[in-house]
Amino acid sequence: MSVEHIQNSVNDVIAYLKENPNDARSTSPPVTAVMDGGLRCRATGENGESVVTDMPQAVGGGGSAPSPGWLARAALATCDATRIALRAAELGIELDTLTVVMDSINDDRGLFGLDKSVRAGPLSIRTRVTIGAAGVSDKALREIVDYAVVHSPVADGCRGETPSTVEITIN
Repeated sequence: MSVEHIQNSVNDVIAYLKENPNDARSTSPPVTAVMDGGLRCRATGENGESVVTDMPQAVGGGGSAPSPGWLARAALATCDATRIALRAAELGIELDTLTVVMDSINDDRGLFGLDKSVRAGPLSIRTRVTIGAAGVSDKALREIVDYAVVHSPVADGCRGETPSTVEITIN
């Protein structure tokens, strides 16, 4: 898609939401995860989307697919990259280069409940962005990244505090 097409699409959505703020809130389609055996898990969506995870052999998995943690980092990296591209297009800027690398520092004692002071999730996350656009200042590119990271839905869910509930059904 061209920058102009993305820019027009983004501007149309922004204009619509400004005029219809009640339409901005929605419930995301559900994702259902079912264990396939061992620690291998398949997640599916309403429209046939599917992803499989597995844990490494070291913790009893088969190592046959990415771990849920890897997928979380991939979701964060791709959401940040997408939001950066959206922001650049919104401003009419065609990026020549955009790469987002995401990693985290983890402590597996949290995963296994060995130390109550250690959280199960990442202790920290790091996002490294390489960005370039001909004729665009470093300052403008940094502003695009800063804006995009604050407005990236996955990043907000990872970096912010999102209210969460767990509902349990026992069969």
